[in-house]
Amino acid sequence: MSSLVNKGELKQRNGQIASYLIIGAVVIAVMMVFGILMLLAQGGMLNLSAANFYQFLTIHGTGMIGAAAFAAAGVMWYFLRDYVQLSKKIFTWNLVLFLIGVVMVIIGVFSFEYASSWTFLYPLPALSANAWGTVGALLYLVGMLVLGVGFLLLYIDTGRAIIKKYGSLGKGLGWDVISGKKAEKDAPPPTVVASTMVTIVNVTALTAGATVLIMNIINVVNPAFTFDPLLAKNLTYAFGHIFANSIIYMGVIVVYEILPRYTNRPWKSNRIFLIAWTMSTTFTLLIYTHHMLMDSVMPKWMLIMGQALSYANGLPVLVITAYGALMIVYKSGIKWDMASGLAFISMFGWTVGVVPAIVDATIVVNHVMHNTKWVPGHFHMYMGLGAVAMLFAFMYYLAKVDSNLETTILDKIALIVYTLAIISVSGQFLVSGAISTPRRWATHFPEWMGPALFGGIAGVFMFLATVIFIVHFISYIQVRGTSTGSDFDDKKVA
Repeated sequence: MSSLVNKGELKQRNGQIASYLIIGAVVIAVMMVFGILMLLAQGGMLNLSAANFYQFLTIHGTGMIGAAAFAAAGVMWYFLRDYVQLSKKIFTWNLVLFLIGVVMVIIGVFSFEYASSWTFLYPLPALSANAWGTVGALLYLVGMLVLGVGFLLLYIDTGRAIIKKYGSLGKGLGWDVISGKKAEKDAPPPTVVASTMVTIVNVTALTAGATVLIMNIINVVNPAFTFDPLLAKNLTYAFGHIFANSIIYMGVIVVYEILPRYTNRPWKSNRIFLIAWTMSTTFTLLIYTHHMLMDSVMPKWMLIMGQALSYANGLPVLVITAYGALMIVYKSGIKWDMASGLAFISMFGWTVGVVPAIVDATIVVNHVMHNTKWVPGHFHMYMGLGAVAMLFAFMYYLAKVDSNLETTILDKIALIVYTLAIISVSGQFLVSGAISTPRRWATHFPEWMGPALFGGIAGVFMFLATVIFIVHFISYIQVRGTSTGSDFDDKKVA
């Protein structure tokens, strides 16, 4: 929307976004390396100590989710700023706090051998059987808290801006349109609706995460301070599951914004679209309980709710978005490139990745499958070919509209390789889960090693494709200094 901002401001804004994306993408690539090393160790090809394996497991899960959320927040901010007034200072502070938190987590994991996995389940941070000490635990926990504060500031600001423009978060979700008080033509744009949903769920998630982190920190410093482990687990998964899921809800803004610009067809917020997003807002806040299905001490009504709503959560936004993407592309004459291709493929990754998750949410299946590699199978597909593909799509989009940089045949090959590789990585996890291979085990029996080795090799190709994506974006950053800031209204993408 370059008519609303001058070229200098647009250039500065795109520079801030580029910082978010390159940091996020590089961290994601490094986390892939740790994932590959773990799979090769489980496949018997690499000799990795148990201590190192669990350090890698901790940094891989924490870093991958944190980096993807960071980049996705940048994407959401980029597009949302066309509709509401956001604070550039808060956006910058989130960047600073993210970097500080990342450094603290890295030092805690690698210098002080902290290895509790991203879940940091109480009382594990304080009771490690001497696997790590107090300093390592505090560096990790405080680092995570710093990261959370940065994100929380960002989402409070997006909430403030949406309320200022639309009157309330409910109106940001289009409740006045759903109730018939306003016409559909006056509904908030899809980007505002998605951003409102993410703001609501992530403020909730980050508050829960900060609460349990602070309690863990106090427990590490003063072991006499104790609290209910079941409460701690609920708070931890309320934080982790909601925050991880929000990544794809931020990333899908890429689909809502890019595909209409390629097809010259608007993506409008109708009543069904708004109802679906309200349903997903509610369900996303509640379905973390499907992680508790093996905890017999949980209230039964919560477990039943977790199962039922987990079925329902995968449908509203996913169905209308996948269907909308198909319809907006159908007979549009779209000219495919890296950005539009990755955005469209991400819908396949999201759709397919949800299926094993719904299967696992069934209580009788969950009791058998949840502690197997079936769970990372669905999550790698959902994230790798869903949310992360959306981020890569935006990187190529921004490079195209903000510079004269062209893609090459190497980029197109990387797209094919990345797609096949992440499907292979996810598939081997699902196969491993189907043969009851436990997750989070540093070593495997021989009969479990085949899929892990296959996944490690596929992961190498996925990493190489990711490097090509990043190199292209770095080239954009280098050349954008010699060109004037652009936007879609100034430069046609196809």
